[in-house]
Amino acid sequence: QVQLAESGGGLVQAGGSLRLSCAASGSSYVMGWFRQVPGKEREFLAAISYSGNTVYADSVKGRFTISRDNAKNTVYLQMSSLKPEDTAVYYCAADSARRSIYGDYVRRSNGYRYWGQGTQVTVSS
Repeated sequence: QVQLAESGGGLVQAGGSLRLSCAASGSSYVMGWFRQVPGKEREFLAAISYSGNTVYADSVKGRFTISRDNAKNTVYLQMSSLKPEDTAVYYCAADSARRSIYGDYVRRSNGYRYWGQGTQVTVSS
């Protein structure tokens, strides 16, 4: 059982930057970030393998950067050029199965076994 804890959310103006962190209680092979707004499905943002390979959603490519520190069991999401439509609850996810990060599962919520409680990001216009 891996527990995840996100931090770093908050209120930021449009065009600003924010860095989210997610600390895991144990090692995971693939870690990812999703976000969700009320009434909508959870949206995939980015994922990273243990070796550092990354996958991004088109909606955030070039603005968001995912990274991880395996020694600290921590994954980060650096967000820049934030827009009001980025306002959401951001979730960290992890899975221990050793699978290619380029599989379809990476972009699906059910591709991950472990989830954090979420952190609110609000972007004001």
